[in-house]
Amino acid sequence: MADLVWSSDGGDRRRGRAPRQATVHGDGGRVKVRREVAGRRGKPVTTVSNVPVDDAELRALAGRLKKRCGVGGSAKGGVIELQGDHREVVVEVLRAEGFDVVLAGG
Repeated sequence: MADLVWSSDGGDRRRGRAPRQATVHGDGGRVKVRREVAGRRGKPVTTVSNVPVDDAELRALAGRLKKRCGVGGSAKGGVIELQGDHREVVVEVLRAEGFDVVLAGG
């Protein structure tokens, strides 16, 4: 009997590979945009969290936001960080892309 290489409920079974699933951050609720300065020596950082996309899409979204704002930043742990206070621009871009956005914090 031949070895099982594909299963409709388990995917690829060759050499013990488990199917890769995209990691989705957030709980599918509102995307939160906030300005943070704590722990950053007083320098403002705009953070975007609770985005219901996988890691690759999160990095692509971070790239678009960084380019639109003209700043540096990163996307790690399900959170996008942009250098500086760019809440208004970020909210505008995210709403244009169809996300439900809320300003969080102060």
